[in-house]
Amino acid sequence: MNPRRRLFLITCSSFFALGCLAAVLLVLLVARGGAGTARASERRIVYGLTLMPSGFDPHINASAELGIPLRSVYDTLVYRDPDTLDVVPGLAERWEMSGDGLTYTFYLRSGVTFHDGTPFDAAAVAANLDRITNPETRSQKALFLLGPYARYEIVDARTIRLILSAPYAPFLDSLSQVYLGIASPAALAEYDRDRYQLHQVGTGPYSMVTYVPGDYMLLRRNPAYTWGPPFYTTENTAPIEEIEFRFFTDPATRAPALETGAAQIVGEIAPVDAQILARDPSLQILPVRIPGLPLQFFFNTSIGPTSNLDLRRALITGSDRVAIVDTVFQQFSPVASGPLSRVTAFYDDRVTGFYPHDLAAARRALAGVGFTDSDADGILDLGGNPLRLVMIVPAWGSAPQVAQQIQAQWRDLGVDLELRQVPNLAGLRAEVDANTYHLVAFNDFGLDASVMNTFYTTGAANNFSRYASGELDGWLARALESSLPDERQQYYSAAQGLIMDQALVLPIRDYVNLNGVSARIQNLRFDAYGWFPLLWNATLDLPANE
Repeated sequence: MNPRRRLFLITCSSFFALGCLAAVLLVLLVARGGAGTARASERRIVYGLTLMPSGFDPHINASAELGIPLRSVYDTLVYRDPDTLDVVPGLAERWEMSGDGLTYTFYLRSGVTFHDGTPFDAAAVAANLDRITNPETRSQKALFLLGPYARYEIVDARTIRLILSAPYAPFLDSLSQVYLGIASPAALAEYDRDRYQLHQVGTGPYSMVTYVPGDYMLLRRNPAYTWGPPFYTTENTAPIEEIEFRFFTDPATRAPALETGAAQIVGEIAPVDAQILARDPSLQILPVRIPGLPLQFFFNTSIGPTSNLDLRRALITGSDRVAIVDTVFQQFSPVASGPLSRVTAFYDDRVTGFYPHDLAAARRALAGVGFTDSDADGILDLGGNPLRLVMIVPAWGSAPQVAQQIQAQWRDLGVDLELRQVPNLAGLRAEVDANTYHLVAFNDFGLDASVMNTFYTTGAANNFSRYASGELDGWLARALESSLPDERQQYYSAAQGLIMDQALVLPIRDYVNLNGVSARIQNLRFDAYGWFPLLWNATLDLPANE
C-alpha cells in the first residue's frame, strides 16, 4: 500500500475521523458533480492551480499563476525557445530592429484568426497596445514590461512598427511573455475592463470555454490552430482535448488530489510529498527550475541594526544555507548564492565565493560590532539594547519553513528574530511601507537579468533593502540599454558583486517548481520561464479499450 494512503487510513480511524472524512470529500468532490475527475474517453484532464490570483486578465494582473492556463489561450508576437532560449517567431514571422535600437518592425503572419473568428492583423496588435497603455486599465505588469515603449505605426495590415523612447535590451523578451499576449480586438471592445477576464479570446492552441472566478476555468483544444512557434508539436495523435483548471491552494490537498485522480497535474508539490509521490508508478514528478530571483531575504539598510554592514555580513556567514535547503526542500532545490538564480541570463558564478558558512567567524564578527551577552540571557546586546530583529515572511514559496530554520540558527548566534507572517502581497507591501522590519523574504521570476532592476535601483517599487547607490543604478541602467551580450554581462556581473559585497540579501534557494503529473500524461514540457506548461505538446496515454 502506498505509505501516504496507509498513514491516511490510520489517521482516519482515530478520534478525528470526521475531519479526515471532510478532507477526503473535499478532494473527491473538488469538481461539482464529479466533473473534475478526468475521464480518459473525453480526453479531459484537471490541472491544479495553487494560488487564487486577484484577477486572471494578463494585461491587468501580475500573478505567475494566471499564465499557467492563459499561455495556452494567447499567442505572443515572439517566443523564447525553451531549449535554446533564443527569440523565435510567434505571431510575427520576422522582425527588424533599427541601428539605434529605437524601432522594431514586425512582419505578421497571415491566415491567423482569433477564437471568435476575428482576423489577426496589425490593427489587432495596436488595439492591445492601446489597452495596456491606457491608464484606466491599471496594468500591474504588462505596461512595465513594455519599458520605454512610446507609440506604434501601422505600416499595412501585416506590418507594424513599435517605437521606443530609449534603447531597451529586454524588449523582445518582454514581448514573448504571456502578459503581452494578443487578445481579440472585438472581444476587448465588447467587454469592459472587469468583464473581459470572463470572456477571454486569443489565437492560442486552446480557447477559453468557461471561467467561474474562484471555482474553475475550462479550456478546449483549438482544431484550427496551425501557426504555433517552432517548438510546438505539429502532429499530435493523442492530444488533450479539454483542460479543467481548479484551485488547490492548501498544500495539504495537492498530493491526495493526484493520488485519488481528482487532478492529473498539480504544481508546487511540497518536497516531502514529492519524495512519496515519486515512488508511485502511476505518478511522476517533473521538477522545473525557475529563472529570476531566488528565494532570498532582503536586509533593510535604512534602520538599525541592519544598517550596519558588518552585522549583515555576520548574519549571512552564520546562516547554514545548505542545512536549510536540505531540511526544507529535501535537496530538490540548489542553494542560492546571489541575487540571481543560476538559470537566469547573465548570472555570474563568482557570487558563490561570498560568505561561506562559518559559525565561529560570525560570532567573532558580531563581537567586533560590539554585541555581547552582558546579562547572560542568551541574547546579544549592545549597550543594553538586545539584538532583536523583525522578519516579514510571506505565506507562499515555503518561506515560513525557511524563516523558522533561520530563526533557530540565529538563536544559537544570540539573535532574537521575530517572524511576522503576511498572507498576501498586499499585506507584505503594507509591512514594507511601515518600515519597521529588518528583513523581508521575496522572490520573483524572469528570464532576463533585468528582473533585478525593480529591486535594486534607487527608489524602485521593490527596493526592499532601501539601498541607494549611483554606481549600482548606472550599471543596471546601462545593462538595459546595451544590445551587446558581453557588455550586458559585465554590467550585471558588477551589480551582482556589489549586491553581495554590501550584503543586501541573504540568498537561500534557487526556485524549483515540483510538478506532480499522472503517468498517463506524456511529453509535458514547460516554457522558457519555467512556470507555464506547453499543453499543446502533451499527449494522453489512453487505456487499450478506449
